[in-house]
Amino acid sequence: MLEGKAVVGETDMLQTMQEDALDLAAKALDFYDVTDATDIARFIKQEFDRMHGPGWQCVVGRDFGSFVTHCFGCFIYFQVGSLSILLFRGSASFPEPEKNQCGALESLGSLDTMKA
Repeated sequence: MLEGKAVVGETDMLQTMQEDALDLAAKALDFYDVTDATDIARFIKQEFDRMHGPGWQCVVGRDFGSFVTHCFGCFIYFQVGSLSILLFRGSASFPEPEKNQCGALESLGSLDTMKA
């Protein structure tokens, strides 16, 4: 296991879900070597899918950037030592956005029609 206390950087999860994420990370680090980032991510993702329903994504590593769309209440980014973990549920796992949220895309479609 990677020594050190988990430090939460950003989250919008309820406290109980945050605790699940931190507990699973600790468990994963007991099972896998810290260099096995893909195995750690797979373990956390699959367990979160089992516990909280499908659609979770997990990124584990020492140096990465991200820009993701997530469901409200389903995002956490934390570090354990020098290892960073990003866990979120993508918004595509839920119903389509309401029509007014796609207004900008519809406007672009109108511009394409005008060019034709």
